[in-house]
Amino acid sequence: MDLLTIVLFIIGLAFLVGGAEVLVKGASKVAVLLGISPLVIGLTVVALGTSSPELAVSIKASISGQTDIGVGNIVGSNICNFLLILGIAASVTPLFVVQQLVRLDVPILIGVSILLYILGLDGTLTRTEGLGLLIIGIIYTVFLIYKSRKEGAEVKDEYDGEYGDVTSPKSKGSGKPAAGWIKNISFIVVGLALLTIGSQWLVDGAVAFARVMGLSELVIGLTVVAIGTSLPEVATSVMASLRGERDIAVGNVVGSSLYNILLVLGLTTSLTPGGIGVAPSAIHFDIPVMIVVTFAALPIFFTGHIIRRWEGALFLAYYACYLAYLLMKSAEHSALPYFGGVMLLFVIPLTFVTIIILAVRAFRNGNEESGII
Repeated sequence: MDLLTIVLFIIGLAFLVGGAEVLVKGASKVAVLLGISPLVIGLTVVALGTSSPELAVSIKASISGQTDIGVGNIVGSNICNFLLILGIAASVTPLFVVQQLVRLDVPILIGVSILLYILGLDGTLTRTEGLGLLIIGIIYTVFLIYKSRKEGAEVKDEYDGEYGDVTSPKSKGSGKPAAGWIKNISFIVVGLALLTIGSQWLVDGAVAFARVMGLSELVIGLTVVAIGTSLPEVATSVMASLRGERDIAVGNVVGSSLYNILLVLGLTTSLTPGGIGVAPSAIHFDIPVMIVVTFAALPIFFTGHIIRRWEGALFLAYYACYLAYLLMKSAEHSALPYFGGVMLLFVIPLTFVTIIILAVRAFRNGNEESGII
């Protein structure tokens, strides 16, 4: 692998992050100009914007015939969203979880993840199945817009603090709506251009890395590309945590994960002739891990509606173990059976027991406070 490929890979990664940032900024302002609810801006526009690198990379990889990178990128990004991003954000400061995420969005994400597993059992996602995922994503977005009309003043104030008051004249272009439209649409165009170029160089570099290191394209998609395209989510969630908008950090992760499956993978599959293949290892290991991680996060979400620092550290430890397993498996390391046995027989059961105890304790405390017990 020559030096130019490495340089282009790094520049491509920078273009992805920068393009996503510019795209989110422009799209958020356009949403404000259109008068869309602040809640919808936070859960849809921001989530879609931070998922745009995954979309660019997945489409580019599928068109190039490297479908393992496309699928691995989506699955790996969702695992990264929960374990790495929430882990880092919660380690910075405990995260508050909006009740809607616990009652609606995370259960929907669990259902969508299971649906993806079922659709991939035959080893292929057809264009019809991709179109179905895309339609579900559109319906979900429309539902959020409808539901946003009923949101309370408290939620509106919370998102106004992050994106500005959409009802104030100042937020609508300060009397210069035409200039505001041109400026922010330009941001969107530039962001999309950076994403297109960045995805080209990133995928090419990732394939080169795979060949040099002897790793499969699926592993590269699950690790290097997944982490790279998740950097906008990392930046958004960590900055939200530092600025005190801690529920936005969680909402961004959940919304991005949903859109990764429904819109990104759905659109990618719909545009790929013959659909895209799903590797057996993705069916037998990676997608189940994604489902288990989402399931495991749900009890943590509703135990006091706070993700504590130690829970964030637990997420980070699991992500490190996941990466170690992928690399050991790719290298066919002799310690892999022992490592897998320890995780399967001790670490994972102990974690689930801890989560169940916390969930039961939180449930009982809630009932006692309400006078049921």
